[in-house]
Amino acid sequence: MVTDIRDAVHTVEAAAVMALLPARPRLLALGEPAHGEETLLGLRNELFRQLVEQAGYRTLAIESDCVKGLIVDDYVTSGTGTLDEVMEQGFSHPDLGFGTSAANRELVRWMRAYNDGRPAADRLRFAGFDSPLEITGAASPRQTLTALHGYLAAQVDADLLPCTAKTLDQLLGADDRWTDPAAMRDPARSVGQSAEAGRLRLLADDLLALLDAQAPHLAAATSRADLDRARLYGRTALGLLRYHFWMADTSPARMARMVGLRDQMMADNLLALARRGPTLVHAHNGHLQREKSSMRMRDQPLVEWFSAGALVSARLGEEYAFLATALGTLRHHGVDSPPPDTLEGLLYALPEDRHLVDVPRLASALGDTRPAHRESPYYGYASLDPSHLPGYDGIVFVKDVPDS
Repeated sequence: MVTDIRDAVHTVEAAAVMALLPARPRLLALGEPAHGEETLLGLRNELFRQLVEQAGYRTLAIESDCVKGLIVDDYVTSGTGTLDEVMEQGFSHPDLGFGTSAANRELVRWMRAYNDGRPAADRLRFAGFDSPLEITGAASPRQTLTALHGYLAAQVDADLLPCTAKTLDQLLGADDRWTDPAAMRDPARSVGQSAEAGRLRLLADDLLALLDAQAPHLAAATSRADLDRARLYGRTALGLLRYHFWMADTSPARMARMVGLRDQMMADNLLALARRGPTLVHAHNGHLQREKSSMRMRDQPLVEWFSAGALVSARLGEEYAFLATALGTLRHHGVDSPPPDTLEGLLYALPEDRHLVDVPRLASALGDTRPAHRESPYYGYASLDPSHLPGYDGIVFVKDVPDS
């Protein structure tokens, strides 16, 4: 069987990835089974460089705050700010070290150097595609809602606006009302179902409708980039208001709606990036998979929802492709050699350090054999579910991931 499996593996490089797919996808998603591992981030960087040089990819999107990501994009496209400032201010999830990662820093540095002196149409772009959410709660909608209002107020007649900036400010109130971390566990602490929040949600919808209605004028009066940024502000503001609404909910659907909304916001951002052009997407496998996602928290019932990858795949079809990443060992987190009867164990028995796996060929080699599902001793590492194999366009396997 090892010989048959060897026929399914290739070198991890852009040309081999493209050979697995029927055509160049607009969104090529590369998953990771654990966050914060420099080896996996370095592999992503190298694959992105090859995709830029060989396949015409021009955007990299990562699982980081979409609004903060604008800071990074401004730097790589036009040199706004300094590298230190961008790494400190342009990434979310500080608990996962996104902004302090050496590989992320090298990525941003390389993208800026690549763009230097190039025409705007050929420059690389950076995007965060996650919503402004952290484990402890959600951002206030103030930044995105007021940015959308400000963009429209500068370009359209005042009588077309559904409200003034002062009205927004009064309805929003103090930001710490929105960002109270206690609201994550206690719905009564959330302002998401207050009368003010309800009115803000209607106003956000009206502002987005006005943006769409005035799109021809706005595209001519500003720029396509400015209009796209205003759309990002609008969908993020409305998404946050929806999220806060469900944070205040006390029904059994509360958590399912919250996690589902996060992935829906991710999907909306990815679909907007797909319209821009070929994009490499990097995030946890769980956000990019085509199968339904699930989790169980403490004594709570099982929560199920569709991931961003499932939502995007339903819209784009073959223009969305997903490479899941699996690994052999993560010894610094107690993940030792995989059992030989697991999917990871079969690949770990091969001599090379890294593989790109052709999934249909792998399935043919396995025949009626169904690998066991590897149990992970580390909460931060998610092994591959063998039942998800039909939803993968390929698997990237890294044999040993050393401590960063």
